[in-house]
Amino acid sequence: MTAGTTRPTRAELAAAADRTIPDVLAPGLAVLFVGINPGLWSAATGWHFARPGNRFWPALHRGGFTARLLHPSEQDELPALGLGITNMAARASARADELSAEELLDGAVILTDKVARYRPRWVAVVGVTAYRIGFQRPKATFGPQPELLAGARLWVLPNPSGLNAHFTPVTLGLAFAELRAATEPPTP
Repeated sequence: MTAGTTRPTRAELAAAADRTIPDVLAPGLAVLFVGINPGLWSAATGWHFARPGNRFWPALHRGGFTARLLHPSEQDELPALGLGITNMAARASARADELSAEELLDGAVILTDKVARYRPRWVAVVGVTAYRIGFQRPKATFGPQPELLAGARLWVLPNPSGLNAHFTPVTLGLAFAELRAATEPPTP
C-alpha cells in the first residue's frame, strides 16, 4: 500500500495478527523511538504507527522532530532526520494488552542488543506500562530515566494510541517537544 490507497480490509487486518514489520534503523541515530508492538493496521501496511487515529506522526511533528507532518508510508525518511523506529515486542496484535509480560521482558533484552549494535544517542519508549514491565521499573514515570540503555539515554513518552485518552494531541506534542529539547546540543 502507498499513501492514499484504500484501507486494509477486515480479512487483511485479521491476517496481519502475529506478523512482524521491519525496523526503521540506521547506526548513530539521534533518537530511536520504541513502540510497544505493531498494531494490525501497521502489520497489514508495513508502516509503523499506521492506524488512523494513532497520534505518533502528529506528535512527532508538533514536537519539532519533523518540518511537516509525515504519513506513515514516509517512515523511511526518518533516518535522514536522525530518527528511527522499533518495537518492544515484534508481533502484531489488535491491542497492546494482548502481550504477555514475558514478551515485554524478552523484548527489552532484544532492544538492549539493538541499541548496543546501532548506538542511538537517545531511546524513547512510547508507553510507560510497557517500559515498566519490560525493564522491571514499576515506578518509572514519563520523561528522562536515570539509567542508560547500552550507553544511550532513556526517555519514556506517553503511548500515542488513540485508545490513550489521558493525553490529547496537544499534550502529546508537548511531551515530544520536551524530548526534542533534551536531545538538542546546548548552544554556546
